[in-house]
Amino acid sequence: MVHFHEDANDVVQNTFIKVYRYLPDFKEQSSLSTWIYRIATNESINHLNSKRKRRSSSVEQMSEELGNELKADSYFNGTESQLLLIKAIEKLPPKQRAVFNMRYFEEMSYRALSEILETSEGGLKASYHHAVKKIESFLNEGS
Repeated sequence: MVHFHEDANDVVQNTFIKVYRYLPDFKEQSSLSTWIYRIATNESINHLNSKRKRRSSSVEQMSEELGNELKADSYFNGTESQLLLIKAIEKLPPKQRAVFNMRYFEEMSYRALSEILETSEGGLKASYHHAVKKIESFLNEGS
């Protein structure tokens, strides 16, 4: 969900701090992995929202900055089409981006997504469909 190695490290660190801190409160209503995944997802969304608030630039400027930063990132070795896809995903709202990333890249079932995001499967299907349409629209505009 986050694009840079350093950001991912921050999110993972914050996730495990929360897991350690709140493990005594874990009620075993879901599997431990689902609970941890939910914490990681929320931490990712919070990180992205925080990063957006710190930058006062428009979505277009942020997308351009992201492209430049990714090209300079030693961990990114994607093609131009992969960079374009990342830019399209970046334009999605954070929760919609989370649904798209987990469904498309991680091939999670809607049932698993429903447990992690605490949302109905129908709502997730709609969210994923809207995300795909927005990405397709962005990619068609770019070509």
